[in-house]
Amino acid sequence: MSRLLVAVLWMLHFLPLSILARIGKALGTILFSVGRRRRHIVMVNLGLCFPDLDSRQRLLLAKAHFCVLGRSMLERSLLWWASPDRLSKLIHVVGEERIRTLLDAGRPVLLLAPHFVGLDAGGVGIAMRFDSVSIYAVQSNAVFDRLLLRGRRRFGDQLLLSRNESVRTSVRAMKAGRPLYYLPDMDFRSRDSIFVPFFGVQAATITGLSRLARLAGAAVVPCVTRILPGAEGYIVTVGEPWQDFPSEDVEADTRRMNAWIETAVRTMPEQYYWVHRRFKTRPPGEPRPY
Repeated sequence: MSRLLVAVLWMLHFLPLSILARIGKALGTILFSVGRRRRHIVMVNLGLCFPDLDSRQRLLLAKAHFCVLGRSMLERSLLWWASPDRLSKLIHVVGEERIRTLLDAGRPVLLLAPHFVGLDAGGVGIAMRFDSVSIYAVQSNAVFDRLLLRGRRRFGDQLLLSRNESVRTSVRAMKAGRPLYYLPDMDFRSRDSIFVPFFGVQAATITGLSRLARLAGAAVVPCVTRILPGAEGYIVTVGEPWQDFPSEDVEADTRRMNAWIETAVRTMPEQYYWVHRRFKTRPPGEPRPY
């Protein structure tokens, strides 16, 4: 079955993006209808993060999220098999000179890439321009694990590290001139997590952004990927390096990170990865919301 799905994805990558996007949105609509558990997680997350919205507004936002999620699933076929020329026309990177300027000055770069559904396209856009490093989670399905690894290594000399690798390996890679494409906004139930607010809700959040920036002497550079409508592709926005970061207060740094991510999410709330149980780890005595 896995090989059959891969074959279907391979065939889909030949389609124009306008058609592939419509199929992806249709897939998302189906997933919303049949994916009871994930739909429940999304509705709980939206209820916690957007209490000002009424139930109808949250339902519409959830449906929009599943549509763009379906797109992202099928459009991975482009990232895995489309030609470099085609991808260069679909993935637009704005602000890449900020990364280049820092690297040319000998400054390590830590790219803060929140979990928007287009982040894989953002990773490809960065990989097509820079030899970078990223953290890789081994997939339970061996077929898709090999496919994901191959896709992430398509361009340049990319270094993929498992979550179990020492922090020192990431630090060495950054000091050697590789930007780290870093995704720190999920609930990893890690001992390195602390509770800080996210949309006003206490969320277990890893402190890695602050610690890595300090250890590597790295500049933190925000990197956000937006899926554009129809056949327009993706836009990857590389922001200005953060000033006065890290501070001496790891908790304050982690609060700052979550506050910044929250602001970014509000610009395109349907594209954040709401199917993740972001609030599954609770402070002592608090019930689990899912």
